[in-house]
Amino acid sequence: MFKRDTFGQLIFLRKFVIRIFGFITYFRFNRKNIPKINGAELIQDLQPENVLFISNHQTYYADVAFMFHVIHSSLDGYPNKIKLKSILKCMKTNFFFVAAEETMQAGLLPKILGLAGAISIKRTWREAGQEIKRKVDVKDTDNIEKALNSGWVVTFPQGTTRAFAEGRKGTAHIIKNYKPVVVPIVIDGFRRAFDKKGLFLKKKNTELRATIKEPLTINYEDNIENILNSVMDCIEQSEKYEWRSNH
Repeated sequence: MFKRDTFGQLIFLRKFVIRIFGFITYFRFNRKNIPKINGAELIQDLQPENVLFISNHQTYYADVAFMFHVIHSSLDGYPNKIKLKSILKCMKTNFFFVAAEETMQAGLLPKILGLAGAISIKRTWREAGQEIKRKVDVKDTDNIEKALNSGWVVTFPQGTTRAFAEGRKGTAHIIKNYKPVVVPIVIDGFRRAFDKKGLFLKKKNTELRATIKEPLTINYEDNIENILNSVMDCIEQSEKYEWRSNH
């Protein structure tokens, strides 16, 4: 009961938060809307540690919650489906997500949600709606390394919910330095179904899509720019995808 994760957090508390919010979000994802998942069978064959999921981003919280459901259902033997009993089993307690510190500190609810496995980092380019320039906090990268060493991490290379926003080099540095298995996820529909935070339902019967792709083949010795380009391409947020969406 008093086991702790790599950051010293009580695992039973994490399971409690995941189960409560898993129960609440299940009905929003699987009853109010229509989940369309592809490729989740790949999750069952992943190694237990040092896996980095990379994804585009459409809401603050709904995207991550959906990924929790997809991963737990797949590990429970139900790939490409969302099962309530799977999230309640809470089979993967070493699954973490990278989030902006200011987002996770903006009120009581985000702080509670953060107990599900948030790795809070300080943005180097933006804070409180203002453009800034700040050096990477070594503590942030150390925490991501700790999380990868103990399990799986999902990060959003754009660091924003805006479609086709520029990718941030931090993700490429993580890949180059820690050499994880990199699994791309492409999501869609969340911006139409939910508000920007992903807390309130805007439109029912929306298809919530998640496509889990084969792990990337990466030359870890490649330069940061090339790694980042590969990342943005595989999550369909590169220039060529923007061009297609506009034509």
